[in-house]
Amino acid sequence: MTTPLRFHGPVLPDGEVRDLFVVDGRVTYEPQAGADTAAEGWIVPGLVDAHNHLGMDDGGAVGDAETEQQAVADRDTGVLLLRDCGSPADTRWVQEREDLPRLIRAGRHVARTKRYIRNYAVEVEPEDLVDTVAEQAAAGDGWVKLVGDWISRDEGDLMPSFPDDAVAGAIGTAHALGARVTAHCFSEASLSPLLDAGIDCIEHGTGLREHHIEKMLAGGVALVPTVQQTDKFPEYVDAARDRFPAYASTMESLHRSRRDVLMAAYEAGIELYVGSDGGGSARHGCLHEEIGAMVEMGLPASYVLGAASWRARAWLGWNPGLDEGDPADFVVYPSNPVDDLGVLARPSYVVLRGRSY
Repeated sequence: MTTPLRFHGPVLPDGEVRDLFVVDGRVTYEPQAGADTAAEGWIVPGLVDAHNHLGMDDGGAVGDAETEQQAVADRDTGVLLLRDCGSPADTRWVQEREDLPRLIRAGRHVARTKRYIRNYAVEVEPEDLVDTVAEQAAAGDGWVKLVGDWISRDEGDLMPSFPDDAVAGAIGTAHALGARVTAHCFSEASLSPLLDAGIDCIEHGTGLREHHIEKMLAGGVALVPTVQQTDKFPEYVDAARDRFPAYASTMESLHRSRRDVLMAAYEAGIELYVGSDGGGSARHGCLHEEIGAMVEMGLPASYVLGAASWRARAWLGWNPGLDEGDPADFVVYPSNPVDDLGVLARPSYVVLRGRSY
């Protein structure tokens, strides 16, 4: 048995000031004789990156050493639970490492042939979508990631990746196998078929309209808006304007309306979660930037912190708070992060599986 550790301060989400002890990787509030006081401050359940791409960079899969660096960067900024939203690398080995964040994998993205970023996805035609989704459901940890839309070079604009019947069959198959489904969606046109088929989550969601939001509410569909990623739309516009003017116009329009869309989803009561994504780059350890960007868009800081911590943990099947006997996965900050989001970049103490970092 290791020496018990004592932490003191307000424990979120309720903010009650408590002495929290860590014994054998678990939380207890029973006083422990001989406990070493490790830190005092604001204690927050481990942060969650709900749209993470561990093991990937702009060129595709990376090796284990770089994957480890990415995971450590997340861990050291308090991100202790990752929902992988597609990776070409086999990252199952990360789950065997006690010193790396907990990882929920979605296997590889499933995209239309030659309609996505090279070297990222399993690329298929509609007739193979159902079988491929079944394979990815078996390869992941209860999630499958579809690419719902991408530019069609034939039509010169952003278009759904797959026909409606293929989407319905794929989502039905994933659910029958016990997996939830999420999808990359920029456009309006891709959303209704996915929602009609019972999808569980939407990534980005810049094309959401009122009728989509109503359907999401009725079906309990979550949204991970990745606002730093959608802020890159002007880069895509500049790169495409001459060759694909219709696509450039669509992306400009989606960028202009993205704040209104996000706030409409929030005000309607859609469950929002926080995902760093990075727009296809290998940036890790930056979830605090996404939290700040969501607040800058107009969301309350207290709501966004919950969306990146206790509510996201519950959504993904983990302990939302830090109750007696819960896994000791938490972060300590020098002051209240709701009042000063800047402290999220510099935690005083990180505890994962009862080990301190």
